[in-house]
Amino acid sequence: MEFFLNSEIPMNDKLLELMFIVMGLLCIYLALKHLRSWQGFASFEAFLFWFLLGVVLAAGRWLPSYITGILILIMTLPAIQRKSQPFTGVAKKIKFDPQLFQGNKIFIPALSIGTVAILCSFFTDISSLVGIGIGVVLAMFILFIFSRKNTPRVFLRDGANMLETIGPLSMLPMLLASLGAIYTEAGVGVTIAEIMQNMVPKGNVYAGMILLSVGMVIFTMIMGNSFASITVMLVGIGYPFVLSYGVDPVIGMVALSIGSCGTLMTPMAANFNIVPVNILEMKDKYGVIKNQIVVSLAMFVCQLLYLFMFIY
Repeated sequence: MEFFLNSEIPMNDKLLELMFIVMGLLCIYLALKHLRSWQGFASFEAFLFWFLLGVVLAAGRWLPSYITGILILIMTLPAIQRKSQPFTGVAKKIKFDPQLFQGNKIFIPALSIGTVAILCSFFTDISSLVGIGIGVVLAMFILFIFSRKNTPRVFLRDGANMLETIGPLSMLPMLLASLGAIYTEAGVGVTIAEIMQNMVPKGNVYAGMILLSVGMVIFTMIMGNSFASITVMLVGIGYPFVLSYGVDPVIGMVALSIGSCGTLMTPMAANFNIVPVNILEMKDKYGVIKNQIVVSLAMFVCQLLYLFMFIY
């Protein structure tokens, strides 16, 4: 409680930590469901994964870093050993009640999440990430207004079912985000800059922007997250070959958007391209990616032309 009662810690940090605690408790709840419906060693693997993930999420701030690292290594062992989609068995398909919504009312709860996140980001000191959590609470309240059947127990049960459907892929975005920080700390960006010095003519900003854009797409495909690759690419290519020549810094935002084109074309972006396959039970596990490639390449070309025409 000392953390939450400390007046020097911003409210945003306290709310963010509260969100992680709630997510951790949801994982622990799912772990206990596997323990209750014991089915041998498979149930133990599932229990171990979800329980340890819950502990890391809920108590990560107060655990020593080496303990957190050990727990993460242990929790990944069952997922690696199972290889295919693991840890299913207690989840039940979520039944959709067509009488619950009428027409476009179904979009109101979903849109409220993004709306609250944007409002928090622009008009308060609360980050958009925390705003998403607040938006989820608002969406739950709206769903309760739509139907009194939507009790907290229903949200807990369906949330656990959805989490189990996603499986271990749910932790991939967090691992990929940390990968960007690791690459930057390891000096990958500096190494890229040293390599590019012999390939890019000095002062050729157009060549620099092309390399930055292509590099963002490739690194995003490798890392699965444009936020993870933007720091590496800006250090390695963005600053020495583009920004240092007086180009508008807004190019960083455009480069981040260009990197998202790579997100649409990689299985590493599991939350975008693999999770929907599991949820929709698609036969082709790369079906989502195959349908996005043409759109992604078109977006890449358009945004590259935008850089040339309006930024420089």
